[in-house]
Amino acid sequence: MLPLPALIAIGVAGLALLLLLIIRFKMQAFYALILVSIVVGLAAGLPMTTIPATDGSPEQLGIIQAIIAGVGGTLGSVAVLVALGSMLGKIIELSGGAESLAGRFTSWLGPKRVGIALVIAAGILAIPVFFDAGFIILVPIIFAFAKVAGLNPIKFGLPVAGIMLAVHVAVPPHPGIVGGSTILGADIGWVTIFSLLVSIPLGALAYVTAKALNRREYAMIEATKEMFDNFGTDTPSANAGLRDGEKAPSAFTVLGLILLPLALIMMGTAVAPIFEKGTFWNSFLSMVGQPIFALMVAIAAAMFFLGVRRGWSAAKLGEVMESALPAAAVIILVTGAGGAFGRILTETGIGGAVAELLAGSGMPLMLAAFLISLIMRAAQGSATVAITTTAGLMLPAVAVLGLDPIHVSLVALAIGYGGLGLSHVNDSGFWVVTRYLGLSVKDGLRTWTPLTTVLGVAGFLLTWLIYGLIPVS
Repeated sequence: MLPLPALIAIGVAGLALLLLLIIRFKMQAFYALILVSIVVGLAAGLPMTTIPATDGSPEQLGIIQAIIAGVGGTLGSVAVLVALGSMLGKIIELSGGAESLAGRFTSWLGPKRVGIALVIAAGILAIPVFFDAGFIILVPIIFAFAKVAGLNPIKFGLPVAGIMLAVHVAVPPHPGIVGGSTILGADIGWVTIFSLLVSIPLGALAYVTAKALNRREYAMIEATKEMFDNFGTDTPSANAGLRDGEKAPSAFTVLGLILLPLALIMMGTAVAPIFEKGTFWNSFLSMVGQPIFALMVAIAAAMFFLGVRRGWSAAKLGEVMESALPAAAVIILVTGAGGAFGRILTETGIGGAVAELLAGSGMPLMLAAFLISLIMRAAQGSATVAITTTAGLMLPAVAVLGLDPIHVSLVALAIGYGGLGLSHVNDSGFWVVTRYLGLSVKDGLRTWTPLTTVLGVAGFLLTWLIYGLIPVS
């Protein structure tokens, strides 16, 4: 094995090359991750083909075999989770569920609290629906309420986008946190529980921070102004966006379908251990609480309540679920490539070198995990790439400490919140938010970038607090 300084230098150079390929040369992230994995493996002296085990020495994987093992190990559960989560989100999206949630919370809280109502509805909707798609679904509702109130849509849209992104980076089944958790060996159930707990104060913080940022007025760019001016003045109805005379499902139905898999996962994580291992109830609740099983149950319920019961044909249901897969496929592949890069870092010893460096520097593991993820996010834009790459880099340090499942899950969550902050011009989400809310690039950097950073730092600090309060077992 190469000396520690050489391994660190190769790791840094590998990350720099990855960022250069993605940022400067606009290379597709999946290809760039695999390419850099090969280059780093060669530079660090990994064998070009697998060396079989001999007396006294273990098998040494070749570069390509290590990449295959990294992709396979990550995607074993990630691919299924992301695909199922996408299907559930797509059924809810196309059924008109977003309009129902927003309308219900608005009627509960009253017209003076429309902003709070939209933030709550957005936070719930963001659990099964990807950030970009979820925000775009809510744009007509944001526009409608802004027209009625005579306000700039940024007043309602900025906090909505903030909480949706906070949920996207931290709450399963979203790909970044699922991929990072899988690489670290974190329990998805505990990640879900803690991320939901932290998301509640983050929702309030998103509302308060956005309100402070909105004290000044921002000129609306011409393209968005034209779209907003031409938008109808009626308040959104539960039928908005539906065709063929379809009626949107009730908010209670949509809320129940979103909470169902979360409740099942929590049962497996928190209730199953109450019963003795090997007993029927322990085994049954453990199976029910597996995220894949929980999502399968939720999709079956959504197919019935949002599809069959409302007159959708079997063919339409199939088309809706099929339409969720193309977007999910790209994210799944990028997540797998992040796992491959992590495996290469482990096989070469670079990950171990980083662990030694952290131990010698005295920097706490949680702080290092957050900062590395934050830097990766700022540098190349993708939260998924930032989270999975950082997880691979931190895996040896986590393994050396021998953390219990709860604390490993909190490390994964700290990495997730690192992927939330510093969203700017290299992030596709930045352009979605700024264009739909009518912000110039300059104003987007004044509003959206600070909001995501405040939420990311706050999410990390709350996670670190929980990490410190729970005794290590």
